[in-house]
Amino acid sequence: MLLSALARTSAEVTATSSRKAKAAAIAGCLRDAAPAEAAIAVGYLSGDLPQRQIGVGYAALRDVPPPAAEAALTVLEVDAAFGAIGGVAGKGSVARRRELLHALFARATAQEQRFLVRLLSGELRQGALDGVMTEAVAKAADVPVAAVRRAVMLRGALGPVATAALAGGAGALAEFGLEVGRPVRPMLAASAPDVAAALERVDGPAAVEWKLDGIRAQIHITGGAVRVFTRTLDEITERLPEVVSALASLPVRDAVFDGELIALRPDGTPHPFQVTSARTATRVPRGTEQVALSVLLFDVLHLDGDDLLDRPGAERHAALERVVPAAQRMPRRVTASADEAAEVFTEAVRRGHEGVLVKAPDSPYTAGRRGAGWIKVKPRHTLDLVVLAAEWGHGRRSGSLSNLHLGARDPSTGGFVMLGKTFKGLTDELLAWQTEHLRALAVSEDDWTVHVRPELVVEIAFDGVQHSTRYPGGIALRFARVLRYRPDKSPTEADTIDTVRAVAPVLD
Repeated sequence: MLLSALARTSAEVTATSSRKAKAAAIAGCLRDAAPAEAAIAVGYLSGDLPQRQIGVGYAALRDVPPPAAEAALTVLEVDAAFGAIGGVAGKGSVARRRELLHALFARATAQEQRFLVRLLSGELRQGALDGVMTEAVAKAADVPVAAVRRAVMLRGALGPVATAALAGGAGALAEFGLEVGRPVRPMLAASAPDVAAALERVDGPAAVEWKLDGIRAQIHITGGAVRVFTRTLDEITERLPEVVSALASLPVRDAVFDGELIALRPDGTPHPFQVTSARTATRVPRGTEQVALSVLLFDVLHLDGDDLLDRPGAERHAALERVVPAAQRMPRRVTASADEAAEVFTEAVRRGHEGVLVKAPDSPYTAGRRGAGWIKVKPRHTLDLVVLAAEWGHGRRSGSLSNLHLGARDPSTGGFVMLGKTFKGLTDELLAWQTEHLRALAVSEDDWTVHVRPELVVEIAFDGVQHSTRYPGGIALRFARVLRYRPDKSPTEADTIDTVRAVAPVLD
């Protein structure tokens, strides 16, 4: 497959706002991909590299050689070139990467060069496109979307699933199963303004469970060996010896648990989120090394040979209770009473936690999706949004990127909808951190604004939503302020424009 096919398809996808048209264009392209090209094509059209990072920044893309006259560059050749560039290290690596990059660009046509620039700069990376890509793979392989979605849930990535679907159809997809040691995408929660509204959606008794301000963790145990993965499917086992020790004695042979990691004070109240987050970072900041993390489990996906994903939530929790002591389980109460549910919520917040999750007892574990089975309730309106751009500050904030442009995911287009700006809530430390990270994500800038790849997720508190003619979504956040960044979340987990409208009524 020539790279020009992907470049043309990408242009078609960009030119239309129709989800159906996007999926059809991508499907048409994928049908022409060979088995070895399918995963690469899916990655490129999603804005992702199989190599993840190859050490090429925006500055390196400003000066590229003249384009080739005819299309001859293949997808496999581009992938090999990216692998070679990413493998360069040591003295003179910057110059060598630049040399290899220019050699690649010299073989690309003008349209292919534009596509490569957008791919490498992150301008193609739109997390909301995940659903469109899933539909496109299903259409290209002529298989049910649900079958593709389930395979992606179990495999944790769309590329290998696309390869299997295009080569072997529904039969190949059916071979994907939960594999202990390979993380699956976590189940996500919808939102409700209060516990009474959440209970109404469940329509009957529900489990009302504490929601902690911690780090989501998936625990895999094989033959007594414990492995810990984040919600982004990265392994952090070596950083958390106390967690491994706490779970190694569980009476299980093979198991997969879902839970939360959190740093607690002696009185049981949580340390600030930054303390918990620091303990799971690649480099643990000085002063936090000795802060132990507690682990509280709330679900089990596999237990000693039995896959439990499709079992009702109540059945999964009964299995959890059989093997995990109460001290290592998330506090919860099953009730149909709004008053009793409110008591659980009040107690959780009083102890310093985020709120509660209301869980339907008959809900299966729908990994990677926000469904009606789990509903989160917090004491204040908050949203996880994506930073689209930032403006340079003034006065004492001169030299810092300050005013953030905030976007929600738009599932219908695969893009992001801007909801407003804010510079409130930023400490000097956070200003320095975001300036460094946003500069590294820059794709373009002028005298006032730096536009960035939509990768950083920030948690925003706000007082309401109002009509607005200024922003394309027709609404804007009122009194938005930064609470914290969420490096543990990817843009695909940011809240959607539909969630924004559901969480808070639109004010005139």
